[in-house]
Amino acid sequence: MTVPLLDVTTVPAYIAGRADLAEVVDATTLTVREVGDGNLNLVFVATDAAGRSVVLKQSLPYVRLVGESWPLSQDRILAEARGYDAAVRHAPDLVPRYHGLDVDRRVLVLEDLSAWSVWRTALDAGVATPGAARDVGRYVADVAFGTSVLGSSSEDVRAAVAASVNPEMCRITEDLVFTEPYVDHPHNSWDAALDADVLALRDAALLDEVAALKYRFLTAAQALVHGDLHTGSVFVAPPGTPGPAAKVFDLEFAFYGPVGFDLGALLGNYLLARARAAVLDAPAHHQAWLAGLAGETWDAFEQRVRDRWASHADTALTDGFLDAWLRQVWQDAVGFGGLKAIRRVVGLAKASDLQTLDGPERAAAARAVLRTARTWVQGRADVAGPADLPDLVLPDVVRPDRAVRHDAPRVGA
Repeated sequence: MTVPLLDVTTVPAYIAGRADLAEVVDATTLTVREVGDGNLNLVFVATDAAGRSVVLKQSLPYVRLVGESWPLSQDRILAEARGYDAAVRHAPDLVPRYHGLDVDRRVLVLEDLSAWSVWRTALDAGVATPGAARDVGRYVADVAFGTSVLGSSSEDVRAAVAASVNPEMCRITEDLVFTEPYVDHPHNSWDAALDADVLALRDAALLDEVAALKYRFLTAAQALVHGDLHTGSVFVAPPGTPGPAAKVFDLEFAFYGPVGFDLGALLGNYLLARARAAVLDAPAHHQAWLAGLAGETWDAFEQRVRDRWASHADTALTDGFLDAWLRQVWQDAVGFGGLKAIRRVVGLAKASDLQTLDGPERAAAARAVLRTARTWVQGRADVAGPADLPDLVLPDVVRPDRAVRHDAPRVGA
């Protein structure tokens, strides 16, 4: 079923028809702007004469990045609503205020965080964001603990797994992260100077590890995960803002999956930011700060899980089990992080971290990401913790001797 789409002229009447929003904004004095710059949805900011505002998000019946040739069910916003429902229960301070879902129109209404910055944008600009990596680690921990058998009964978790299937969005992830970058596919594109590095992605030993990680993604229904937790899905607060330094949004890929997948998405995107800073010769202290983000996120995640362990739901799960579980989550995160980074270089929906660099620097940064990511994927079993995570493998800046390929879309995520 396709539902009518909102536009800037129809949003005021829509809000006026929502009694639950009457105390949030004045529908009679609204100004509306369309701000959606992502790959999938319509997003509007509606502001009244008193300066109060809300965000409305409506799912499109196709992939916006590609167009109507790639249809997509608007029901995916139901999965996003489930994600927000869980986040509000388990990490309410780390997501925008949630004003609920209109099921019939496939519209979510959220707090307007326009005064905040998208984390990727801040990182691209070389801005340090103290506390953000810690807060996203805590977000993953609280939602994972609360929606898994660590914090809920096995009966409740089984029911939640059944209610939270998200097959269409999971298939997109399966294809873009685990399949397409390793075969010839029209979605793929890269700087021609990277031909040898891309060819190396077809190495049999690497493909074995990709297959193992894909199988884990497909089968390990551990907790309700965000499903696309990159730095473009996090807002960071302006300096001096009380409360958390970061809030997570865009949960439409939410599904029951491996906890390390969300952590890995963050690690892979930290690697992109680190490569960008390196080729731009950012100050050493800033590069060191970026290099520490993985540890900051993991330490916050691990500490939060251990802090909550005293209240874990099943007393048959022992302290030794927790240690083993955390080791497995970390190794998953390292492997998934490598794959998430590779896909941003080779596959569809590239990241602005690299795409906004000039050609020679872009090629050098991309080569560093690919080479480092391979070491993560293939060596993850030997990476005991963040201190052992292989650092950026940075080659000399190499100027491409051929034009950049343009056989597929290139967009910032």
